[in-house]
Amino acid sequence: MDILIPIALLLLLGAACAALLTLASVFFAVKEDKRAAEIRDCLPGANCGSCGFSGCDGYAKALSEGKETRTNLCTPGGDGVARDIAEILGTSPSEVEEVVAYVACNGSCHPKDKKFIYDGPKTCKGANTLYSGDRFCTFACLGYGDCAAVCPRGAISITEKGVADIDPRKCIGCGLCVKTCPNNIIHLIRDTSRVVVKCSNKDKGASVRKYCTNGCIGCGKCQKVCPEGAITVTDNLAHIDYEKCINCGSCKSVCPVGCIHEGNFICGAHFE
Repeated sequence: MDILIPIALLLLLGAACAALLTLASVFFAVKEDKRAAEIRDCLPGANCGSCGFSGCDGYAKALSEGKETRTNLCTPGGDGVARDIAEILGTSPSEVEEVVAYVACNGSCHPKDKKFIYDGPKTCKGANTLYSGDRFCTFACLGYGDCAAVCPRGAISITEKGVADIDPRKCIGCGLCVKTCPNNIIHLIRDTSRVVVKCSNKDKGASVRKYCTNGCIGCGKCQKVCPEGAITVTDNLAHIDYEKCINCGSCKSVCPVGCIHEGNFICGAHFE
């Protein structure tokens, strides 16, 4: 009989706690707009932050609460996701400016092209902490594949030359590789672009030629030949203004080192 009393007390205490939790869940519940869940289901789940929010959940919540009205901020999702979100919210769809990533490096990572033997963690981030990497060019791709590791679509591979290469057919423009690269040599541009400068070196031409035959030497020939004034040489490096560029290819034809490449992102053609 004595053992039944504590058992009964425990049962009563458990029932009381259950009742309190039930009441708390009713009175303190945070009502969530079901549209947030519907929008979240539309999003690709890359959580890349290209929309400007912390991830897909943050973007969906902001849209459902009216804190964000633009339905076309999800670059990986493209126009299809933008239309689905607009339908849920009852608004007119807007087109997504689709972008792809490319690696602005035209060199190689062969052992003979390295200034020392790096024996640390086999990551670009790790290598970069030691004298800006083991490459003679401190603006070069380090080739350890940090970008490939974060790509959610497997669009990045390391070539036999030891340089990262992005397959435009798989790239969804999430920008995770851009954020990951410690040398900041991966860039996002519109998929309608046809010309890119595959170099990031800002040293003077004579210095560049000592360790890279494919690097921009800042000669300015591309700038002179461009009919739209879309190319300027700043800090010894050619830069393309894609608001002015008409994709004529004149710059590529005069580049003496071949660091300006032409291609077609939409067709999936690599830049050569």
